[in-house]
Amino acid sequence: MKIIHITVKSPFLLFIAALLITHLSKSTAIIPQQLVRGFTANPNPTVTNFQPLLNDSTGNFSLSFLRVNQDQLALAIVHVASGEPLWQANSAELAQWGEHTQLVFNGSFVISDHGSRVLWSTNTDGDRVVLTSAPNLQILKGEKSPSLLWQSFDFPSNTLVENQNFTSDMSLVSSNGVYTMRLGPDFIGLYAKFKHIGSDPSQIYYRHRAMQAKVNIVEGRGPILVRISSDGFLGMYQNGSTPADIQSFNSYQRSAPAPRRVRIEDDGNLKGYYWSGSSWVLDYQAISETCELPSLCGLYGLCRSGVGCSCLDNQTQTQTQTQNQTQSQQCYPNQEIGDLCSVKGNKFWELRKTGVELPYKELMSYVETASYEQCEKSCHMNCTCWGILYNNASKFCYNVDYPIQTILEVGHESKMGYFKVWEGAKKKKDKRLWIGIGLLCGAMILVGLVVGFGGYKLWKRKKRVNNRILEEEHINAPGPYKDLGSSSFGSIELSNR
Repeated sequence: MKIIHITVKSPFLLFIAALLITHLSKSTAIIPQQLVRGFTANPNPTVTNFQPLLNDSTGNFSLSFLRVNQDQLALAIVHVASGEPLWQANSAELAQWGEHTQLVFNGSFVISDHGSRVLWSTNTDGDRVVLTSAPNLQILKGEKSPSLLWQSFDFPSNTLVENQNFTSDMSLVSSNGVYTMRLGPDFIGLYAKFKHIGSDPSQIYYRHRAMQAKVNIVEGRGPILVRISSDGFLGMYQNGSTPADIQSFNSYQRSAPAPRRVRIEDDGNLKGYYWSGSSWVLDYQAISETCELPSLCGLYGLCRSGVGCSCLDNQTQTQTQTQNQTQSQQCYPNQEIGDLCSVKGNKFWELRKTGVELPYKELMSYVETASYEQCEKSCHMNCTCWGILYNNASKFCYNVDYPIQTILEVGHESKMGYFKVWEGAKKKKDKRLWIGIGLLCGAMILVGLVVGFGGYKLWKRKKRVNNRILEEEHINAPGPYKDLGSSSFGSIELSNR
């Protein structure tokens, strides 16, 4: 290491040199590749995106304080080049980005607020922390043959990375907390939290069963697991290295830069990406048809394939959609009640629509009824029912026991729907209507004032013109000398000659 000797005689230059050395030392601060007992860190108020605390050996990943919603903090493993979090500590409450928040390693990783309130902890007794290039955060015990006490691979957030085993004991949860990926005995399932509190909180809306082309999944031989392969597929395994099922990515068996990852998005889709060196490239999506997403158009929304979103009751308020992001506005306000049974008097109003069905009806339970009227009646009398979808051809009656999400427009008159809307939503809607009427009346009054003021100015101008004409006529009329204008003096002089 080359040592630079600086001799400065002037106090002013000495001050400048000290500032320069301090700045250089901060800008070239070395991020450690290992943390030991006694480590503490506080968020830097000047950081706007993420604050690195621990790097992997390649420098591609960093355990960091990640800014969330401007004033909150999450402990995350960040892909440095993109700033994209690949893992976040599953704390029930996010810490504040402030001086009172502290991360400590005392054998356990602990995030605390105001020095005493623990927001998240690994509950371990380790000696050091490392971040592998997988990336996998690990707490180790011992030096020569360290034992693994805890790893982030066992506690995924919303993302699964390459070569990470995802088991039936785990779940991926979207960042908005609505959608979840879990494993069944022989399938991958996506679930949504649409139902009211007190019942099963999750509604399955996507299921991919193992094809079992090469290996059969045998009941009793242990649970299945899912793993992303570097060859570009999502594989399903049971007690072996040969997959029982693969879901191929677009880059299947083609060379693609690492890392690869799969994430459950805030719209409920499961998508795969790889890092191209400059951006994340979409490589896979479980649900390719956007109208089949569970709530693309929001509450009481209607989705038409290739067209987009509208509302079940044909309101003028609509939504727009893009390939990668949904920009939606609810047709009705979010339901503020757990279920219709908790509302005194069970007050609701009704919507009926033909040519509609559920986007994931094959995963919904149903009963057979002789007629649509019988199907509707079964829901009308049941306070846990928010609506029904009926197929007049099959006589299948699908019961929806949660506030109505996006419904598909299919155009077949034999497919009918009946939907309940909590009366409170109608009142809010009426409030918006009265606001609109008030604004319209205000605009009409303003236009009236403008027109009236313009008419007044026109009347005044016309009055001035009429007065001028009268004055001119009065001047030219015969009369006494004092009524003549100054222009008359010439004519008077001529008449005296």
